Amino acid sequence: VQLQASGGGLVQAGGSLRLSCAASGSTASIYLMGWYRQAPGKQREFVAFITNLGDTNYADSVKGRFAISRDIAKNTVYLQMNSLKPEDTAVYYCNTLQALGPPSWGQGTLVTVSS
Repeated sequence: VQLQASGGGLVQAGGSLRLSCAASGSTASIYLMGWYRQAPGKQREFVAFITNLGDTNYADSVKGRFAISRDIAKNTVYLQMNSLKPEDTAVYYCNTLQALGPPSWGQGTLVTVSS
């Protein structure tokens, strides 16, 4: 599975951004799509995921502000980010788990939140 993320950019604190990640290749066996992020000088951390059944899970730091969704027909996962904070500044990576093959990672998209 190949992943192409987009939608990052520069936004002021309190603003919103929507990230997208399109999957291609052997997408039929994908059962989970998610987002991670890595801030400068920090380890990569979990942000959110959504399963094929529509179940979602969020990191405590983004609950109530971020929303993950998925268009199965388009093999695309979205991350709507609202009420952004400077501490949300990071490179955001999409991720998939599939029955066939190892986990896949996108190339990352940079989100910068100015105070």
